[in-house]
Amino acid sequence: MKVFTGGLLTLLQIGLLSAIWLIAEYLVKQFNFPVPANLAGMLILLLCLFLGVIKASWLRKGATWLLAEMLLFFVPAVVAVVKYQSLMETEGLRIFVVLLISTVLVLGITAAVVDRVYRFELQLSRRKSNRHYQKLTKHTEH
Repeated sequence: MKVFTGGLLTLLQIGLLSAIWLIAEYLVKQFNFPVPANLAGMLILLLCLFLGVIKASWLRKGATWLLAEMLLFFVPAVVAVVKYQSLMETEGLRIFVVLLISTVLVLGITAAVVDRVYRFELQLSRRKSNRHYQKLTKHTEH
């Protein structure tokens, strides 16, 4: 029974993630946004998480399952490479260079953003700690 409820919970969470994507797809088409629906969906999800409309725990099992099965989502890309072998022969090197450069850029920018956010959080934590220390010293002086 526990496996059934765990599986059902995972399916519900995947359904919630899919619903967010469908909403984003609708909004992108309806308002002609110049971004892909998957990016718009991630932004909607991020906004919902920040505003507390959705809690990360509500999506954890579904997201974990999707990440674990991510390899399956690359099967169509591999089939396309096999199907369009002539394109790979003529443009393969260019495609590889673009993929390599974009991957390095994404990793570098992500690392820089994570580093900045980490330093910012440390700075906020130190400020909070200093304020707490100052309050304690003021109370002990009196």
